[in-house]
Amino acid sequence: MAAMFAMFAGSGGCGISQQQEVQLGAQQSQQVNAQLPIVTDPVVNRYLNILGDSLAHVTSRADLDWHFYMVNTSDFNAFALPGGYIYVNRGVAERSDMMDQFASVIAHEIGHVVLRHSVKQMEQMQGANLGVTVACVLTSVCSTGIGQAGINVAGQAIFAKFSRDDEAQADAAGVQELVRAGINPNGMPQMFEKLLAERQTKPSGLDTWFTDHPLEEDRVAATRTQISSINPAIVRTLTSNTQAFNDFKARVRTLPAPPVASR
Repeated sequence: MAAMFAMFAGSGGCGISQQQEVQLGAQQSQQVNAQLPIVTDPVVNRYLNILGDSLAHVTSRADLDWHFYMVNTSDFNAFALPGGYIYVNRGVAERSDMMDQFASVIAHEIGHVVLRHSVKQMEQMQGANLGVTVACVLTSVCSTGIGQAGINVAGQAIFAKFSRDDEAQADAAGVQELVRAGINPNGMPQMFEKLLAERQTKPSGLDTWFTDHPLEEDRVAATRTQISSINPAIVRTLTSNTQAFNDFKARVRTLPAPPVASR
């Protein structure tokens, strides 16, 4: 791990290569998988990875070895690690009425990786700050006593605290991915609207999402405007839901109850 810090701290003003990005993502993923309750159900994982690959492989970074994981928590959240590691909480599937809504969350996170938002943040950091940030993500040094919730806190420095511009760019990239993959992009603003409505009635279940992904009505308007520029005849041919998604969601409902995070 010390060598990992040295590699990035020593890069100075040089850009982080794709190989370094993938290596860092793999290291982070090992730590995340050790700290969060990752779903191991083969049926759930197969569908998630098939859907995720269908989106990732229509992007400019189809050459990455993409990995998709579900976290067994009913909180609504998702995040992306550098190099193509995407995590989606169980709560995203539970709140999705149709496949296109669920896919829109994955597409948004893929957009962050395609646009290298995490990498650009790291490249802007001073060497010393970078070492601290990487240490926070790869170890529990910044999250002692927080338990399983710690990784969410520690990881915010790299894969959660994107700027509003970054979020808007990931939204736009996600809409493009959905269309290229043959999925109706209207699922994205629909999901945003569902979340905004839920925040009014049950805000506690969405605390993490709204902290990590600033969401206002203008993001709904922006994605709807982008979609309105697409030929309606094309949009009508795109898939909104499938029986495979219905089966997947039914399978998610059979998973063991999410563990109670220690505090």
